[in-house]
Amino acid sequence: MKKWKIVADSGCDIVTLENVAVDTAFVRVPLTIQVDQEVFVDNDDLDIDHMMNTMYASHTAAKSACPSPQAFQEAFEGAENVFVITITGGLSGSNNSARLGKEMLQEEHPEVNVHVIDSLSAGGEIDLIVAELNRLIASGLEFDQVVEAITAYQKRTKLLFVLARVDNLVKNGRLSKLLGKVVGLLNIRMVGKASDTGTLELLQKARGYKKSLKATFEEMKKSGYQGGRIMIAHRRNEKFCQEFSELVRSHFPQASIEALATSGLCSFYAEEEGILMGYEVE
Repeated sequence: MKKWKIVADSGCDIVTLENVAVDTAFVRVPLTIQVDQEVFVDNDDLDIDHMMNTMYASHTAAKSACPSPQAFQEAFEGAENVFVITITGGLSGSNNSARLGKEMLQEEHPEVNVHVIDSLSAGGEIDLIVAELNRLIASGLEFDQVVEAITAYQKRTKLLFVLARVDNLVKNGRLSKLLGKVVGLLNIRMVGKASDTGTLELLQKARGYKKSLKATFEEMKKSGYQGGRIMIAHRRNEKFCQEFSELVRSHFPQASIEALATSGLCSFYAEEEGILMGYEVE
């Protein structure tokens, strides 16, 4: 029996939590992605490149499915205090499943503390919150103190996304085919954010790679970024991570910036060369 568990669905890109707090376990509960008749489970064994190639070869819309309440319940078992964070309820039923999993667990084990967080986001912002949960637990706080601290911290985190391809959004009817073609032909990058209600909101259409770097940094500063921590979840786009990090550090030399590959689910949303970047604001 562990004292603490941090549980995330695969809207989180962290596979193994480094320097995990003492007496703490980190568990990821996978969503699934269906392309035609093939179902991809977003766990450590997923071949994301194969999934993406299959998705692009298909003419039908790929779909994601959230974990069952039972899958969450099983992930929660074996700890005294559990924190769970899910991808935004605006895109998935994962948060509802986690809440049902909590009810099921507490029927059998009413003594277990479980706190469910709707990230209202995905990717890099979830990664930031997971890392902060680990830090708070390691600092020796009690359960209620961690709840209070992480709730306050979430108000200081944001997500920006930069999309170079929008095939999924077009196939799912969220973007017009015409706009989808324009993005491809004119080398447009869609720069947007997770809104306060957890939906994706477009901010700028930047033409070309260099302008997308500038537009992303502009939007970050506009929303209150002053040198805080950044986690860049990217789908095969090390170039953006490196050049964006250099741009940020030219203004904020002490900024802590980490890049990591997108999970299967985040690759499904961000698509090739896409970015889902979490950052702290003042």
